[in-house]
Amino acid sequence: MGETMAGLYYEEFFIGQEFEHPWTRTVTEMDNVLFTNLTMNVQPLHLDAEFASKTEFGKPLVNSIFTLGWMVGVSVNDTTLGTTVGNLGFTEVRFPKPVFHGDTLRARSKVLAMRESKSRPEVGILEFEHTCWNQRGEMVAICKRQAMMRKQPKSG
Repeated sequence: MGETMAGLYYEEFFIGQEFEHPWTRTVTEMDNVLFTNLTMNVQPLHLDAEFASKTEFGKPLVNSIFTLGWMVGVSVNDTTLGTTVGNLGFTEVRFPKPVFHGDTLRARSKVLAMRESKSRPEVGILEFEHTCWNQRGEMVAICKRQAMMRKQPKSG
């Protein structure tokens, strides 16, 4: 008997399906500084409060790749935990509003498209749209993600 996974198999998704992810996260200065340093991004807009104070934002911005990673990561438990083979790509990534230390993020996901794999009959391809919102209801990130998903195991 196989393990039960929290993620959904390809056949359990449908076009238009939406997920309001229940977990939220307040982004801290430590999150931003640690992530920015781990990724070797030396942009002072993320790391230098004095520099950032003289910009149009007046304070440090959270690294947008942290926001992208959080937005997709928080979706995993509701959608693909243990049932994805891997990501195939990210397209149309946008950051319409900045994220600052102290902002609380929440995310949603929607299934935009599905298709059978042409080369691997045991998987299908999904396209998700992920969106991320701050505590003021402003969209701070959006992307489309293509993922290769396992189909339900055949019984027998």
